[in-house]
Parts: sequence; structure tokens; C-alpha cells
Amino acid sequence: MRLATWNVNSVKARLPRLLSWLDETRPDVVCLQETKCRADQFPAAEVEELGYETAARGDGRWNGVAVLSRVGIEDVSEGFPGEPAYEGEAEEQLKLSEPVPLAPEARALGATCGGIRVWSLYAPNGRTPDSAHYAYKLAWFAALREALAAEMAGGTPLVACGDYNVAPTDEDVWDPAVFIGSTHVTPAERQALAELRDLGLHDVVPTPMKGPHPYTYWDYRAGMFHKNMGMRIDLFYATEDVARRVGSAYVDREARKGKGPSDHAPVVVDLG
Repeated sequence: MRLATWNVNSVKARLPRLLSWLDETRPDVVCLQETKCRADQFPAAEVEELGYETAARGDGRWNGVAVLSRVGIEDVSEGFPGEPAYEGEAEEQLKLSEPVPLAPEARALGATCGGIRVWSLYAPNGRTPDSAHYAYKLAWFAALREALAAEMAGGTPLVACGDYNVAPTDEDVWDPAVFIGSTHVTPAERQALAELRDLGLHDVVPTPMKGPHPYTYWDYRAGMFHKNMGMRIDLFYATEDVARRVGSAYVDREARKGKGPSDHAPVVVDLG
């Protein structure tokens, strides 16, 4: 069984590349993030021609997640219990004449595919450590931990993968000194990941395919991809029963090359 996760940075902009990649790589289950389209506008018909069923969640602005499967999709969950909403910065709130009920952003989608509970996750960026968005990010991780703990209590094999917007260690960024004072590397964010692993989730680290570090994201600027100045923020967390079935895992750098790529590369995991 082949599983994959990929932040496509707009499924419509990347559709030809996505379809070509699906046809060549033939994953059984794919988790997509940052689809940037409403669920009813997701190109389900196009991927169906390649044998995939689709579950999608999106509001059409940014964010957006999806699960594609050739082994069935059941028990779809749009978000998780306790998923918080981003309420904005303090100055934004002061501009409102009255409170506006906010819905959680389209950042999480769960489904059962081929007997495995799969979560496609797109964690908040956090922006800056002193922002309301950073507090929202930590609250989102805390709620995710509680939701996954409840699901794992039933003993179902589970994978929680996607763009976590956190580099687990200094080894997962090209130059730790560059990131001092920035999000993605703060102790609180890394602690949030550690608390997910404490549930019994295993970090399936892929083969990098170039250099010693399995980076999955490279900024578009200044040739950072070609210089391999990247970060490992797209993670594949799996319960023990799934992790011990992993035969191989790799970062598909080829999907980051060429004209008009996403700034992320897919992570592909093969289960025995």
C-alpha cells in the first residue's frame, strides 16, 4: 500500500502536475494540503479518471485539504472535535461592531481508507511568535492532540500526515541561525509535536534523495531549492502498527522541479 502527502499550493494551479504525478507514482492514498478551492470546486472528476475517490474540505480562499483514495473512502470527518477558529489580531477584533461567529478553517480532513484512519492536516503558520495567529496555532495543536488520542484509543491503525508548519529539530532546517526568533522552530511548537509523538505516533522520516537532510519545503526565492536550503515541515506520523509496516519512504524531489511547481515536495511512504 502506497501512501503520500503533498502540499500542492493550489490544486487548480497545479492540476496538470498533480494528474501526471498520480499517473506516474500511483499512490493508493494521497493527502493534499493548501488546495485553495471550495470543496464543490475540487477537480474530483479529473482524479476519478485515474481511479481515485475524493473527499475535500475548503472555503475557496486559502487553506483547504483533501484525501484521494483508490482503496475506498469511509467515515469522512471534516475537522476534529474541539478544532478552534482563528479570531484575528486584537486590532482586527476592535474594528468589529459586534462579535462575528467564526468557523474553524479548512485545515483537517479525516477518512478511513483501506482499513487505515488517515488525516490530512494543514497546521496554521503562526506568522510571528507574538501574534494571535501563533496562539491559535498552539491551540490548534492542543485540540488535535486530544482528537487523535480519542481516535487512537479505539486501536485503529492511524496516519496523521501533512504540512505541520513545524521543523521537529534544528537538523530539519538548512540554517538554524536564520530562524532564531521565527515561528516553525520555537520550543512551544516543537513541544506540540513531541506531545503528538507521546501519544504513540512515530515520525516516519523519509529518504532525502539529495544531501543528508530530508527537506520537504523550499522557498521560491533566490534559488533555494537548487541550493537545498529547505525545511522538513511535511510530516508523516503513524501509529506503531502502521510504522512497523513501512518498507520505504522518500521525498519526491522530482515533483518540486520544472515549470510551476509547488514549493513543497510530496512524501511517499510504502507499506508492506
